[in-house]
Amino acid sequence: MKEISGCAGGIDKGGLGIISKFLTLWILLAMAVGIILGFVYPQVAGILDAVQIEHVSLPIAIGLIWMMYPPLAGVKYEELSKMKKEGKALSASIIQNWVIGPVLMFSLAWIFLPDLPEYRMGLIMIGLARCIAMVLVWNQLACGDNELCAVLVAMNSIFQVALYSFLAYLFITILSPWIGGAGAGAVVDISIWQVAKAVFIYLGIPFIAGIITRSVLVKKRGKDWYDNVFMKKLGPTALVGLLFTIIVMFSLKGEFIVKLPMDVLRIAIPLLVYFIIMFAVSFFMSHRLGFSYEKTTTLAFTAASNNFELAIAVSVAVFGIGSGVAFAAVVGPLIEVPVMLGLVHVARRASVIWFDERGLPK
Repeated sequence: MKEISGCAGGIDKGGLGIISKFLTLWILLAMAVGIILGFVYPQVAGILDAVQIEHVSLPIAIGLIWMMYPPLAGVKYEELSKMKKEGKALSASIIQNWVIGPVLMFSLAWIFLPDLPEYRMGLIMIGLARCIAMVLVWNQLACGDNELCAVLVAMNSIFQVALYSFLAYLFITILSPWIGGAGAGAVVDISIWQVAKAVFIYLGIPFIAGIITRSVLVKKRGKDWYDNVFMKKLGPTALVGLLFTIIVMFSLKGEFIVKLPMDVLRIAIPLLVYFIIMFAVSFFMSHRLGFSYEKTTTLAFTAASNNFELAIAVSVAVFGIGSGVAFAAVVGPLIEVPVMLGLVHVARRASVIWFDERGLPK
């Protein structure tokens, strides 16, 4: 099998948009803009913080909700009807996403950040947020199974609404004290209702809005128009919402950036290890289960990437805009985007080594 250089459906026609392709750079620039804005106009903090939703600045709340809405409006919920024929792949994905992923990130957070509870907490929040947006891009670039990816994204959307609050409470409030003692529990103690409320506001509201948007517009204009016209215009605004949120966050708490270089390195190392291990384990597991290259790639990218928008939203809502938890969540996409782009090339190379001409495991 020749190394894949293009995919059915016109990968090279779309690819990554200008915002997605340089997302790491844009995030760094957004941080810088926010810090400069807060320094030049210190009164901006009072203005932005004047109106709040559940202790979160209104502009930030709007940005958080908006960056979740486009990916959730793009989820093909009707694809869930195809779950029965993908039973084996779905079972593998559930284990990879909801067992291996959270446990691995929890373990790495404690191994690399035993002395930094807030950053550790931020990593755990990232590990619990399974990807529902950018994975569609990574999967397409690596020539994965687009239909299976749509099913997995729809499934993970439902699972996140149902499980995120419970898992956050389990890993933070229950399991952390077992490892770090009573002190660890005191530092990161949260109630399941705190997380549930944040999840409802920043995931539940855009989730419901996304379902309604897709249902109404697909009926009126058709699925082809919705996916290929409407979503192509709406989708990129999620990343604009993310950048807006980061600018506002750092304009409010820009002094936190003083510790950036070493702190980012401390957060980046376990994230880098997580993405590589998670991809490798999921890819190897799927290959051994006999899946084709397309399905193996889809399962690996779905398991390895994360929904950093949700992690940022919940971290800000529960722990506050100036918390180390929120800062760690913001660092997430800084590391994830370039690593995932690198893993696209790894997957394409693996198509030659591990799969035959038909894309079946050797």
